[in-house]
Amino acid sequence: VQLQASGGGSVPAGGSLRLSCQASKNSFVIDTAGWYRQAPGKQRELVAIVSVDGTTKYANSVKGRFTISRDNARNTVYLQMDGLKSEDTAVYYCTQHRLDYRDYDRNGQIYEYNYWGQGTLVTVSS
Repeated sequence: VQLQASGGGSVPAGGSLRLSCQASKNSFVIDTAGWYRQAPGKQRELVAIVSVDGTTKYANSVKGRFTISRDNARNTVYLQMDGLKSEDTAVYYCTQHRLDYRDYDRNGQIYEYNYWGQGTLVTVSS
């Protein structure tokens, strides 16, 4: 499975960017998809996540400014970022959590996999 992130760039504070993450398909079920970010010298942190039923979760620092959405037909997840601040500067990584049900009928086993895309750099100048 490959996740291809795009849409990063440099913008002034208050600007907007839209990140995209297109994933290749396999027989596994996509459970959740989301975005994390890692700023220089800091740990990777959750930005936003969307579940298969459309439920979303956001980091407090981006609530009201960022919107995550998914296009299941295109197997793509988006992150619309508005009102960007200098503290949003980071490398943004997309991720998917998939479930493998191939053995479920035989033995009730569900396997879980996490996939990560390459990062895309977002730089916000103050």
